[in-house]
Amino acid sequence: MGNVCSPSFSCDDTISRCLDCTVRKAGYVCNLQDNIHSLQEELRRLTEVRNDVKIRIIVAEQQQMKPLEQVHGWLSRVQEVETKVEKLKEEEYPESRCSKSTYKLGKKVFRTLREVRSLRQEGDFKDVAQPVPENPVDERPLPPTVVGLQLTFDRVWRCLMEEHAGIVGLYGMGGVGKTTLLTQINNRFFDTPNHFDFVIWVVVSRDLQLEKIQESIAKKIGLFNESWKNKSMQEKAQEIFKILSKKKFVLLLDDIWELVDLDQVGLPIPSRTSVSNKVVFTTREFGVCGQMEAHRSFKVECLRYDDAWKLFEQKVGADTLDSHPDIPELAETLAKDCGGLPLALITVGRAMASRKTPREWEHAIEVLRSSASKFAGMEKRVFSRLKFSFDFLPSDATRFCLLYCTLFPEDYRISIEDLIDCWICEGFLDDLDGIEARNQGYSLIRNLLHACLLEEEKDDCVKMHDVVRDMALWIASTMDNEKEKFLVLTGAGLTEAPSVGMWKDVTRMSLMDNKIKRLTVSPNSPRLLTLFLNSNYFENDKVNYHFFKSMAALRVLKLSHSDLPFEISNLASLQYLDLSNSILERLPMELKYLVNLKCLNLEYTFRLSRISPQVISNLKMLRVLRMFECGSILDSLVEELLDLEHLNVLTITLHSNHALQRLLSSSRLQSISIPSLCLRGCRLEPLTIFSLASLRHLQTLHLVECNDLEDFMIDCVGEVKKIREIHGFHSLQNVYISHSKLRQVTWLILAPNLKHLEMQNCRYMEEIINIGKLGEVPAEVMENLIPFARLEYLILKGLSNLKNISSNALPFPRLKEMSVHECSKLRQLPLDRNCRLERKIIIEAEERWWKQLQWDDQATQNAFHPYFKSQLD
Repeated sequence: MGNVCSPSFSCDDTISRCLDCTVRKAGYVCNLQDNIHSLQEELRRLTEVRNDVKIRIIVAEQQQMKPLEQVHGWLSRVQEVETKVEKLKEEEYPESRCSKSTYKLGKKVFRTLREVRSLRQEGDFKDVAQPVPENPVDERPLPPTVVGLQLTFDRVWRCLMEEHAGIVGLYGMGGVGKTTLLTQINNRFFDTPNHFDFVIWVVVSRDLQLEKIQESIAKKIGLFNESWKNKSMQEKAQEIFKILSKKKFVLLLDDIWELVDLDQVGLPIPSRTSVSNKVVFTTREFGVCGQMEAHRSFKVECLRYDDAWKLFEQKVGADTLDSHPDIPELAETLAKDCGGLPLALITVGRAMASRKTPREWEHAIEVLRSSASKFAGMEKRVFSRLKFSFDFLPSDATRFCLLYCTLFPEDYRISIEDLIDCWICEGFLDDLDGIEARNQGYSLIRNLLHACLLEEEKDDCVKMHDVVRDMALWIASTMDNEKEKFLVLTGAGLTEAPSVGMWKDVTRMSLMDNKIKRLTVSPNSPRLLTLFLNSNYFENDKVNYHFFKSMAALRVLKLSHSDLPFEISNLASLQYLDLSNSILERLPMELKYLVNLKCLNLEYTFRLSRISPQVISNLKMLRVLRMFECGSILDSLVEELLDLEHLNVLTITLHSNHALQRLLSSSRLQSISIPSLCLRGCRLEPLTIFSLASLRHLQTLHLVECNDLEDFMIDCVGEVKKIREIHGFHSLQNVYISHSKLRQVTWLILAPNLKHLEMQNCRYMEEIINIGKLGEVPAEVMENLIPFARLEYLILKGLSNLKNISSNALPFPRLKEMSVHECSKLRQLPLDRNCRLERKIIIEAEERWWKQLQWDDQATQNAFHPYFKSQLD
């Protein structure tokens, strides 16, 4: 019985709870009138608090602040309770105090009163708003339509989003659209959901100030305040780093001219594999991309003609273009003269927008071509901006070398070697000699290329953009005439030389590429240093034989693509003479009196058959002699050449095995660079490959009509090894072979930098590369040697017995064009689907031959069919 549980209850607690409930319910009824009055009073006070909060919010929003979410929520609850009170007022007051409806009303009033009092207390906010956080990206203004940048934009955007590149450089000449492209990138971040916390835009410009960059970043990430200016640069960098090291950011730097030290700014440096941080910058200097350690660099090119015309058309406007039927054709001419440079197209287009007569357009074309600086807006808006790049060049010598390039015609492909020859003889290269002078010349040209003031062309040439050339001519025209005076009349259609008065005080003159037949003037030009007369049509009976009599200071004379109907023996100061591509049949005896001559160019003078003894040997100061693809040269001339003490560059055509052996065996060979060698009509004994490999600077080799040459012998494995050790054929880039009995040219795989291979009318040729010929060479000797790894052009014509280019497929990573003609036995190309082609190539051949080709499979044929271009059968 002791284990039985009996519950116990407290009667007092139960009675107490019942009494409380009864009292509370009675209070709802008894205090109803007082509670209604209190509710009205509390609501009035709440309304006052609500109004104060709203005023504080208005003031905060005027200060660009954002109301707090809890304040928004409180205002919503105040509005709800106001609605609740209004509904209570609408309820009928019960007649009986003891009714159930009176109790319900009293309960509602009591609870609403309690809610109003609570809201009034909650409305005592310390802050009603906070500073608005910066938008991760600020949209930047762009023209309504951007023309011609979509392809480059897509490549850059893909690089930023998909590829391993933390630092990306965009480079190109002034006015080409780099800032527009960077703005497009900025706005794509604005329009597209992304994971970056900050996208920061900073304009840097020529006057680099790291603290200004820090200030722009600080404003974007919320660090900029009154105390910011009092902090040291290092303190600012630490604060920037503290925030950005925990954030994902993109930094867009526009218009940088030199290295921006991101460490000193306080930026976490993006790695190549960085996903969270990116830096993109624009610059006119390609060299800056290297200084910034850019993981990828993209050149922003001038517009292709279709896009250039579209942009020009927009700026001129349809109303003007439709105003006369002749204007559209004139407008296209003017647009072409802008060379695809957006800045020039926009400037010229706007200037022509109100010109509605053909005469105005014809005049504009004439002005732009003859004196572009006088065209409306060109000097102020175009040339002055491009001149920043000119001014930023590293030296006066570099700047003058750019001006020198204006002596060549518009769109002219300027030979780098020829340009350096001129500069050496002009004395621009610090009185250096030999390879040191040439290296400085190459360095100057690289500076101009990196500044996007020259453009690189194939075959070691450069070119000036039309607008850059106009800018340079404008600068030359503003130079102090007491020091330099340029007169450039290239491609002007002249039929006779300028009048005597125009020659006065001129120091540099170019009459290249005209139709001058008459040269009867006798100019007095004691200051003339440089004269380009090449590519004219002088007639012997219309030329003043003593034309050069009063040009005692002349140092550089170009007469290529013309004849020599002049007396030049009195040009005692002459250091450079260019007679290349001329119709000379003999070299004048009086040439030997040009004792200060340093450079003589006789290349491609195919008719030249007589050079009098002692003419060349008398030119004791000669440094550069160019006789590549020259006419017949006697063996005795080789002896004269080797006696020239200062000779350091020689290009030559040899016609005998004896002359070749004498050249190759000379002790002078170590001090003479031979970049171009032509063996024409030689009765060559079998040559060992090593004999030519010893020509360390050989870039171009022509083997023409060497009918006895059946093979280049590779004597032994040791010879191949030695060639590899001395980097033999490392410089060889161009090979042309015609009319030989060679059966293969396997030795060419020892030329790792070969770019251009052309073979014609070699009917014994069976295979270009015969792997079996190198079968005995150990693999370690051939290590890292990929056949034709840099080949760009492969031209095969009239190889009637050719069966194979190579028995193995070759990668051809740099190939641009392959041309096959009259090679009927060639049935397969060394191509497969795995070829790592960097670009689309052209395979030019007869259609009949193409259809008979054999492929590994249909997929390979389909892959290469789009590259085929038909020749006429």
